[in-house]
Order: sequence, then structure tokens, then C-alpha cells
Amino acid sequence: MNTLDTFQFAFRSLTAHRLRTILSASGIAIGIAAVILLTAIGDGIQRFVLSEFTQFGTNIVTITPGKINTHGGSLGAIGSVRLLTIEDAMALKQSRYAEYTNASVVGNAEIRAQQGRSRRVTAYGQGPDFARAFNMQIAIGQFLPDDDPRNPRAYAVLGSKVRTELFGDANPLGALLQVGGSRFRIIGVMASKGNVLGFDLDDTVFVPTARALEVFNRQGVMEINFSYHPDAPVQAVVDDIKHILVARHGREDFTVKPQQQMLNTLSTVLNVLKFAVAALGGISLLVGAVGMVTLMHIAVSERVSEIGLLTALGATRARIRMLFLLESIALSTVGGLAGLIIGTSIAWLLKFLISGLPVNIPWDFVFGALCLSMVIGLAAGVIPAMRAAKLNPVDALRTD
Repeated sequence: MNTLDTFQFAFRSLTAHRLRTILSASGIAIGIAAVILLTAIGDGIQRFVLSEFTQFGTNIVTITPGKINTHGGSLGAIGSVRLLTIEDAMALKQSRYAEYTNASVVGNAEIRAQQGRSRRVTAYGQGPDFARAFNMQIAIGQFLPDDDPRNPRAYAVLGSKVRTELFGDANPLGALLQVGGSRFRIIGVMASKGNVLGFDLDDTVFVPTARALEVFNRQGVMEINFSYHPDAPVQAVVDDIKHILVARHGREDFTVKPQQQMLNTLSTVLNVLKFAVAALGGISLLVGAVGMVTLMHIAVSERVSEIGLLTALGATRARIRMLFLLESIALSTVGGLAGLIIGTSIAWLLKFLISGLPVNIPWDFVFGALCLSMVIGLAAGVIPAMRAAKLNPVDALRTD
């Protein structure tokens, strides 16, 4: 019995028992399809979340008032109530790593146009560098000019949705806008940005930070955004920021949070979640493997006389083992390819039918699952093959 005969015999054994072949391959196919679907959705969500965070750039450091990590206290303890100010943002411009700095304050305010239309929106107090630091685009007009941050002119820039709601198709440039109890002249309209992590950036109004502090009756800003040169080392940037602010405040009563550090943490968490959903799909693959082992054992029991005849005709034990191993590997390979086709087809179908569902097929997981299915086939066939090879030909023939 040469190698070609062995392959032909294994193929005929599979086609002669079609139902058993289909059932064995189906378990593996369902497992592979589950792995592909779950990892495709998991990887898509990971990419979606990271893209939402990085669309404004990754070379940004956020400084907030209060010391978050304090020695001798629990996490989240506030070490100081001292506020950050516009002057702090101006001082940070002296850093050798500074590209842009921006003092920010956010609040909810009612706005009113000259036509009598009013609307409650999120009002952002920002500096003139905000649009450049966060890659924001202007549709018409301009963003806030480079005035003295401590005494800027009363200008406002509208989000695209606010422009449509208050002015329709009319040109709002030059019109007066009342924000809270203050009046501003509109000098620009932002390009549409849409929703970012649940926040509608088009339903907003941007005014100078100092003016926003007056509108919201605040003494200090909520945060300072520090944009640094992309090639600068993050830790050196953080150290320089701390050095400048400690010199002004007398101590470290603020928290510095590099966006890159937050992205690394977020990416780690999302990777763990992706592996977790892949493991859930792997459970289906494990169930399919158990089913294959069971069916291969049944196949050995049903073909005892056939094994005895092959042995009597001169087939060695190694050849008998090879026959059953080939069958199990063929079953797992066919099931794996079927699962690959089914899983990728459903994933692409979901991507086209549900536009808001982030789906991305991670091909490393796909090929990994396919290789795993072949390993499962090999492992599932080892014990039944060894059992078949150990059968005594005389005893096997008596069962016929």
C-alpha cells in the first residue's frame, strides 16, 4: 500500500460516510466562523475607538488643575485647589518643545441670534491655537484671531449645526450673537466634524477663553492643552511642562496627562478585550474538536473489520495510523476553509448592511484559527489512529 493508495483510501472513506464527514467538518467550520466574526467586530471596535481619539492628533499633553497621583493618599485625591490660568498657558509657550498651547473652558449656554432664534448649546472657551492644535477645519471665515489672551475681542465661531439652526443658508459672518449675557460678533463657521465619542462637535460655539470665563463666572480654566513637536520625546516634554508650572505655582499642584500614554493604555485594554472575544470563539472551536474526536472514535468502532482486512493484507501499523490521521486532518482542513469562507462572508455582509457597525477582519487571527483547526484535526486523530493500529487482525476479522 503506497502513499497514493493511502490518500485515495482516506478520500474514499470520507466520501463513503458523507453524513459523518459533514457533521465533523461542520463543528470546526462553526468554530472558525465564530472566531472570525467575533475578532472582526472586536478589531473593528478597537480601530474605531482609537481613530476617534487620534483624529485630533497624538502629540498633545493635557494639564488639569489638582494633583491626581499624590504620595500618602489614595488614587484620585486632590492635593490642591489652586486653579490653572490663562497666564499658565502663556508661560508654557516658553517651553522649547511647545508648538501650540491652548487654555480651555467648557460650559452650557443659551445663545440668541439677531433674528430672535435661540438655542442651548455647548460653548467652548478656546485660544487662537485651538484649531491648529486639534486639526479643526474652517468652512467659512476664520477662527479666533491671535489677540492678547487676557483681553481678546468678543468674537465667536459657530459649529456647522448651530449655523444651520440659527441662520439657515444665510451668511452669518458679521452678525451679532448673544451667548449668556454677553454679545459676540461672528467671524467664522467650523467645518462639520460630526459626533466624537458621543459629543456633537457641530452643535457648539467657540469664543475666546477669557470671555468664556466671564460668561460662566469662572476664575480658572478647566484644562490647558500643550501641543509639542512630533519628534520630541514624551517624557522630556512632560518634565519641561512640570518644571515651568512648578516654578510658577511653587509645587506640583496639577496633573499632566500625555495623550500618547492614554492611547497606549487604551490600546492595551482593547487588545485584551479582542483576545477575550477571540477566546469566546475558541470555545466553539473546542466544542467542534470534541465532536470530531467522538466521531473519529465511532469511525474506528464501525470499521474494525476493515482495519483487520487491511492488516491481513500487509498494511503496517504505521500505515493504519496514517490513514486515520489523514482523515482527521482532511476533515479539519475542509471545516476550517468552510468556516473561513462563511465567517468572512458574514463579516463583510454586516459591514455593508450596518454602516455604523465597525467591522475589520484581522487576518492574523483568521490564519491562526485556520492553522489551529489543522492542529486540532491532527490531535483529534492521534488517539483513534493509535487504537486502530493496535487492533489484532484476527480479532478484527471476527467482528465481520
